[in-house]
Amino acid sequence: MHPHPLKAELARALSRLTYGRWGARGKVIFASAGFEAVEAALKTALLATGRPGVVAFEGAYHGLGYGALNATHRGEFRSPFRRQLREFARFVPFPLAAEDGDTASGGSGSGALAGSGGDLATAAVERRLRQVLSSGRVGAVLVEPVQGRGGIRVPPPDFLSMVRRVSEACGALLVLDEIYTGFGRTGRWFACEHAGVVPDVICLGKALAGGFPLSACVGRAEVMDAAWPESTGEAIHTSTFLGHPVGCAMALAQIAEIRRLRLVPRSERLGRLLRRGLRGLGREWGGLRLAARGLGLMAGLELCRRDGCPATEETLAVIKSLLQEGWLCLPEGEASNVIGFTPPLTISERQLEAAVRAVGRAVADAAGKRPVSGGCTRRP
Repeated sequence: MHPHPLKAELARALSRLTYGRWGARGKVIFASAGFEAVEAALKTALLATGRPGVVAFEGAYHGLGYGALNATHRGEFRSPFRRQLREFARFVPFPLAAEDGDTASGGSGSGALAGSGGDLATAAVERRLRQVLSSGRVGAVLVEPVQGRGGIRVPPPDFLSMVRRVSEACGALLVLDEIYTGFGRTGRWFACEHAGVVPDVICLGKALAGGFPLSACVGRAEVMDAAWPESTGEAIHTSTFLGHPVGCAMALAQIAEIRRLRLVPRSERLGRLLRRGLRGLGREWGGLRLAARGLGLMAGLELCRRDGCPATEETLAVIKSLLQEGWLCLPEGEASNVIGFTPPLTISERQLEAAVRAVGRAVADAAGKRPVSGGCTRRP
């Protein structure tokens, strides 16, 4: 009801960190969890455009609140509640970039399209996106610059700029879900900066407050002003703990530390080291095929069997083995066959190298054999 100074200070800091650096001005709606920031963005799009439809992407994860769940693609999350969902979102394929000259892998089971250098994939997605947007009922195109829970899936370099161009041409707002990728995780303050794309609305969370439940929906001032009317007594979007003073203080301290320690360029440099180490493990171990990908300190190691099927059981065995050695990793992707690496941005090179060696030992144990082709010829 009565904003405290830290809330105003953080709103100003987020505006400057996003749209201020992109040549515009931003306005902020605070939230507690990531999905709430997404739902604030979807409300913004509806109010600003008058269009209820949303386009999201196959493999997308935007949270589990009922609004965000409509735009979350994973069947295991949606199916139990389908009878209560309005299902106002439509899904188009999410393309995968080809790295090091390899054809991008679609083994995570998320409907990937892959082409030479990503060009064919982006063109195919553009055709599908234009087809869906041609109805004139879509107010928001919601996308993760890199899919996290979907399997650490990096799109082709031209993908995001294509989505920006098509969304604008069709009168829909581009909403970027950077809850996972924001604040230096991918080697830029925000992952959209790799493509030089400025969204209409950006959703932030996770690293925003370094562990405190705080998130934010930040939009271009013109968009936010068009969407949200002045209050006539009751706010039409609010919650008890929005912009909690402790969370705001933590967020301001977090942003200051990222700057002081220069963690954003450090994430880019260490990310290259991590991916190089993961690729150095080899491409095949016994009956397993390995594929490493990522951006900054957001990396994934996908495990498949020789027939192309996801090696879910082996992936979970590797993760459990790593946990026993003190390394915390998560299974990502619809088939849980991608080992996700998102270490603290302060991790040391020595710790990263030790982690990669531990992964090599765990993969060897899960595969039952040493690598049969590519990469190292001896067990790390």
